[in-house]
Amino acid sequence: MIVNSESSLPYPPFVDIEGVINMRSVGGYATSTGGVAKPNIIYRSGDISSITERGRGQFSALGVHVVFDFRADSEIKDYDSATPAMEGVKIIRAPAGIQNAFDPASIAIRLKKWQIDELQAFLNTYEEILDTATEAFRTVFIHLRDHPDQPCLIHCTAGKDRTGMFVTLLLMVLGVEDRYIIDEYALTTVGLAPSMPHLLHKLQKMPVFRDNWEGLLNMGSSKPETMVATLRLIRAKYDGAEGYLKTQLNLDDEDIEKIRGNYLV
Repeated sequence: MIVNSESSLPYPPFVDIEGVINMRSVGGYATSTGGVAKPNIIYRSGDISSITERGRGQFSALGVHVVFDFRADSEIKDYDSATPAMEGVKIIRAPAGIQNAFDPASIAIRLKKWQIDELQAFLNTYEEILDTATEAFRTVFIHLRDHPDQPCLIHCTAGKDRTGMFVTLLLMVLGVEDRYIIDEYALTTVGLAPSMPHLLHKLQKMPVFRDNWEGLLNMGSSKPETMVATLRLIRAKYDGAEGYLKTQLNLDDEDIEKIRGNYLV
């Protein structure tokens, strides 16, 4: 892989957008039926509120005109991270899952769970996201169904959990092989690496994180075994991603086939 000297991220699938963390294309992965998920049309990232002027130019060059923001209103307010207006870019607010997750008491409870049993904490969180983010996820899938030629970005704060669950469902629906879904999830460890020293320094000043440091470090991971267990959960509880789209998002076979047709080459 080629390494970009400024951000130390391997390219591809990462995309260099100054001021945006964990930005990468979702695509180029082989499916079990011999197809390939179309690259450079769907992107994922962390928070884009710190995008620089140079980053705006880089972003514009991608041709992305629609951004789906999975963050909660309270999260944006507490972290003072409202997305700046960008010419020609439509920001669609689609809060995804985990109610009241960002108040200090809830954070402390969650971090303690990550300290005690990291894998189970992830499974509980991902199941909660899948159960409560249905409106947000449906919004994006409808866009993918109806606007196949419009490149879009999907993001949350770190671009790891809420964004990760949506991307997992999408890749499963497209028929991407499990090994590539697992690898794609694990890329977030690489994607967040350049920003982690600054982020950890910032969080260490906040008592709720400083007092639950081991849990915080576990929560920030994206290990392959976590995705292995998550794929098993989705298949056991929802009868796979296709079952999830039908029962949780009220999409039908025709919708699913259209999404596949749009994003497989």
